[in-house]
Amino acid sequence: MSYSMNPVGKIHADEDGCFIELERRFIPAMAGMEGFAFIQVLWWFSDCDNEQSRTSLVENKPYRNGPDVMGVFATRSPERPNPIAVTAAQVTYLDHDRGVIGLGWIDANNGTPVLDIKPYTPSVDRVEAPAVPDWCAHWPKNLESSGEFDWNTEFNF
Repeated sequence: MSYSMNPVGKIHADEDGCFIELERRFIPAMAGMEGFAFIQVLWWFSDCDNEQSRTSLVENKPYRNGPDVMGVFATRSPERPNPIAVTAAQVTYLDHDRGVIGLGWIDANNGTPVLDIKPYTPSVDRVEAPAVPDWCAHWPKNLESSGEFDWNTEFNF
């Protein structure tokens, strides 16, 4: 069985900020986005899409405080069978005429293909008290406070 995906847009991320630029034919899909403060962005780890990365099922010490070996499903590593990523991102503005969605920040590189966008709704996306392993229990408890956290001290990738 094979699957086909077509990017709906791409990420622009540089010193001036972050935004998603939609392909023209997908601009009508922005209708009704007003009022959503956050979205879920599904994107392709395009910079890591190669045969070796797709066959990698375990990572050696991906997190400085984590276990020595972890399966990729227990990480946010770009090396995985299907290099799909998801990020909850703050919407800073909408430009329907240009097909642009402004973002507070996203952990994708400039030019990264966007596969889909979904509104973040607490009723189905928020977990009130998620359990996490002890090695990452000191991480921020929400997206809003993540910006002040020194993530460089956490990752080995």
